Amino acid sequence: MPRTPPRLDELDLAILAAMHAYQKAGILELSRRTRVARATVQSRISRMEQAGVIRSYDPHIDVTAAGFEVQAFVTLEIAQGALEAVATELTAIPGVLEAYATTGTGDVWCKIGADSHAGLQEVLLSIDRTSPVVRSHSVIVLSTVVAPRTLPLLHTLDPAGTSKAPAYRESRER
Repeated sequence: MPRTPPRLDELDLAILAAMHAYQKAGILELSRRTRVARATVQSRISRMEQAGVIRSYDPHIDVTAAGFEVQAFVTLEIAQGALEAVATELTAIPGVLEAYATTGTGDVWCKIGADSHAGLQEVLLSIDRTSPVVRSHSVIVLSTVVAPRTLPLLHTLDPAGTSKAPAYRESRER
């Protein structure tokens, strides 16, 4: 059953921004930075975790810095009704970093990584060997123009009113 997304307010956005800016900060440090009680920060984070807004605390790993300097985007056309099968097969290929079902001329969009052009070719061949894949088209990444990000989009939200946390309200009113 799909979750109903929570209405994020200004304090939620401030906590998310602080978590992004100070990724190693604990609850106490986030409490200090947002000027609200530790219990308030903890309950807000718990609510956002339960709602799926915060999905993980994995470190952001730069695959290029880790030695996988060749990356590409691959559009796949798959056999009709084979989305689950292709998902299983793509998950088994370590070079597949992400995969999404899409609309348009392709059915699945993948981001792949490799340590060399030969490694890229091997990942592409592995993808093409999967039974659900009918055709693939790839483009090599030359550089990152806009790195993955979420905060600019979150800041376009119309916050759900003001926070109930008095200290946060007072710091925003100054």
